[in-house]
Amino acid sequence: MQDTPKGLRLHIGLFGKRNSGKLTLMNALIGQAVSIVSEHPGTTTDPVEKAYELAPLGAVVFIDTAGLDDAGELGALRVERTRAVLERVDLALIVVDDGRVGPLEQELIAGLRARRAPFVVVFNKADLREPAKPLLMELAADNVESVTVCATRGSGIDALKEAMVRQAPESGLEDARLIGDLVAPGDVVVLVVPIDLGAPKGRLILPQVQTLRDLLDSDAAGLMVKERELAATLARLAAPPRLVVCDSQVVLKVAADTPRGIPLTTFSILMARFKGDMIGLAEGAGALPRLRPGDRVLIAEACSHHALADDIGRVKIPRWLRQFAGGNLEIDVKSGRDFPDDLTPYALIVQCGGCTVTRRQMLARQYRAARQGVPMTNYGMAISVVQGVLDRSLQCFPAALDAYRRALERVAA
Repeated sequence: MQDTPKGLRLHIGLFGKRNSGKLTLMNALIGQAVSIVSEHPGTTTDPVEKAYELAPLGAVVFIDTAGLDDAGELGALRVERTRAVLERVDLALIVVDDGRVGPLEQELIAGLRARRAPFVVVFNKADLREPAKPLLMELAADNVESVTVCATRGSGIDALKEAMVRQAPESGLEDARLIGDLVAPGDVVVLVVPIDLGAPKGRLILPQVQTLRDLLDSDAAGLMVKERELAATLARLAAPPRLVVCDSQVVLKVAADTPRGIPLTTFSILMARFKGDMIGLAEGAGALPRLRPGDRVLIAEACSHHALADDIGRVKIPRWLRQFAGGNLEIDVKSGRDFPDDLTPYALIVQCGGCTVTRRQMLARQYRAARQGVPMTNYGMAISVVQGVLDRSLQCFPAALDAYRRALERVAA
């Protein structure tokens, strides 16, 4: 856990035609040759990710992509994968090597703007050709920031870094909070962590570690217990804790053992706010009562992992949803980056907490679902709904609770 988790790093994508100098530019930004550069077009085939500490932005992930003008049947597949990267970048660098912004670059700019993703146009190979002043003026008038560089010589790199800082989203420059704004210095928070088949041997899962670290950064205390020890632990405390946070899988028992006067939520619900649009996910949770036998549901896992005998996404949640709907549901499970373009066949999407991906990636999935009119929620909220305790789990988040209740009213109407 000494390195910044990938999902908390600013993701920077490099896009452009073949042989525009994307790899050379990345090496110049980093200040060392972390990638081998070739003069032959099409050196990069699939998107390549490299984590690095880039001053002044801090922890970043560079994503080098195949050329947008890649040719042939295989080239078309590479271009498709390059365009898929657009949904998971926080900042894009559009690399141009001929001093001109052509149709491919214009299409890329339009796609980034549609996703509200910031970008910088980088005119590379300035030693061979510089952009015309009228073009630079035209871009500036269109609120497009551009920088002229020569990556092989290192000229203009500092100016590019300054432009990247100006364009980077604030969330990439500031420390996001998981729980720190819910507590005050000196508060005690009880963290309920079950040790079962899904618990990694000898360590905690990432949301648990991040929650504990945020509590320590906030000068609060985190007390970790297993679910069967919670009641006795609460009884021994001289004063009630400020909050109880539990794994979603034990929320029913934890809700029963935690006095009503003590606020309660889950790690997954904290992640809903940390990584996505919590209001939208709470509204999506309100669609669960609409599920009927025969409906199709998508379970979306952000990471790929070996499925366990009682896997949360592949076994437990499907079982609970079928029980809740009163019959069989057609359930698809998609993992990693395999998120469908067409979501309309689904009555509901249930997304994992997203601890390994960025906020922008989660919001892009939510945006796609909302655009197609498909309700979307996350593991923690869905589990709390089927266990009948979401009203209590959202007690700390009044706006999200209101969104959930309004969605329930629409279902009942």
